[in-house]
Amino acid sequence: MPTLPPGVNNQTFETALNEFRNAIGAEWVFTTDEDVDLYRDAYSPFWGEEDRMLKASAAVAPISTEEVQVIVRIANQYQIPLYPISTGKNLGYGGSAPNLSGSVIVDLKRMNQIIEVSEDKNYAVVEPGVSYFDLYNYINERGLKVWIDCPDPGWGSPVGNALDRGVGYTYNRFRDHFGSSAGLEAVLPNGEVMRTGMGALPNGELGNYRYGFGPGIDGLFCQGNFGIVTKMAFHLLPEPEAYYSGQVIVPRRRDLGALVNHVNNFEDLGLIGQPEYGSPAGGFGVNPEVQELMSRPGGATDDELDALSARRGVGSWSVNLQFYGPEESVLANWAFARRKIAESIDGAQFEDGQLYRFPMSDEEKRTFPHRVAIGVPNMEIFRIVPQDGLLYFSALTPRSAEAIFRGQQVFGEIYREMGLGSGPNPYQGAATWHPRAFILINGFSLSRTDTDHNARVREAFSMCIQAAAAEGWGEYRAPPAFATEVMNAYSFNNNILRRFCEELKDGIDPNGIIAPGRGGIWPRYLREDQA
Repeated sequence: MPTLPPGVNNQTFETALNEFRNAIGAEWVFTTDEDVDLYRDAYSPFWGEEDRMLKASAAVAPISTEEVQVIVRIANQYQIPLYPISTGKNLGYGGSAPNLSGSVIVDLKRMNQIIEVSEDKNYAVVEPGVSYFDLYNYINERGLKVWIDCPDPGWGSPVGNALDRGVGYTYNRFRDHFGSSAGLEAVLPNGEVMRTGMGALPNGELGNYRYGFGPGIDGLFCQGNFGIVTKMAFHLLPEPEAYYSGQVIVPRRRDLGALVNHVNNFEDLGLIGQPEYGSPAGGFGVNPEVQELMSRPGGATDDELDALSARRGVGSWSVNLQFYGPEESVLANWAFARRKIAESIDGAQFEDGQLYRFPMSDEEKRTFPHRVAIGVPNMEIFRIVPQDGLLYFSALTPRSAEAIFRGQQVFGEIYREMGLGSGPNPYQGAATWHPRAFILINGFSLSRTDTDHNARVREAFSMCIQAAAAEGWGEYRAPPAFATEVMNAYSFNNNILRRFCEELKDGIDPNGIIAPGRGGIWPRYLREDQA
């Protein structure tokens, strides 16, 4: 017996399924338990609690925009909620599971056409079933002099990743994947097709220029539920002549403030790609000496941590700076960065990296130390993911050392209170994927057998949401189980942001069929239950 959509009886559901079969072919409508279970969240925080698992009722896999239109019209007729996915690889943030149990998954994996890659205008237009591997291989096989910007891992979709505000590793204007989009095509809740930007003109070009005339509405489809995106365009990075990276190491814990200020300036000037902060003294994971210091009442002082670094003969913080462009400019920009930092941070050390020239052979790319930095997708991230998965709490903060130190304190207290370990250690920095904010990532390990552990993780996650909001920090994406709570934390003026989105939802999707609950936005008929 399937998990039926709310308010839909079995007879109505079967009628809708038959119409889906007639529209796209019976082989592309999935209803067996074996098939539907594939759309569960592989990293669910509700493992072992079947009544709380977010479950689909069925799945459909259209191959064209026209088939998506028919599916949407059928769903309207029978009040069937739909949940579109691209490749469904959003692990840690819900995977392919819907926000509302009983939804029919609209699996867009068969819509896998690369419509266009323009080498002279540096853009690509793709369907949602195209993966980063697909787009990279298409470009590589044709010898095109453009790069993609890809996240970890590479099996995801540029469309799906961008629509969840996913990020990558090169220059800031490319690694913000939604920010680098250049127009889209979407099927609206009434079944009509709309294109945005210059693509809205009869002979307009989807891809070269994002803005057209009037309100910019692309953002409604980003972490929203106002339509199903069927094509999307992205700016691509022209292949540079050279890549160079150099590392800066500073000796004291509080040197991070000056270091961050310099690096922010380099990035805002367009001199560097993504900076990567680390720590020779601690970094991610468990360091016994640091853990011992932190276990004392009040934790470790800055002087104690600096003394630890000195005893070990290592610096407190490091940052890897990445440069792209002509060989002369990347070396000059590294020299400039060294000079500016040396002038203001006593004891700063500099480690030269290796200069790489392009084009590269496939073998050279395989041995490159961090392949996503040069637009090469891979799956190496799974080497560090626990077997049962992670739940990611990802707080957006200002780009400052003060935010990092405060986040270590705030989130560390929650981990310890909930018996989930010590949390972020004093040398855990920030992710720098977003060009204007830090992301403080807190990964909570999950268990497929220990329901008590998962319950504590869920409580800790909720505590993190509230603690972050109290600091003026939000989350840049969230798993379905917490989407409503995260949206409600954006509570300025009696939650006007959420209420505005709800008014839009009621106006363009009165039947509430497109991804109910996505982004914390619920249709009217379900809203009271989510309050």
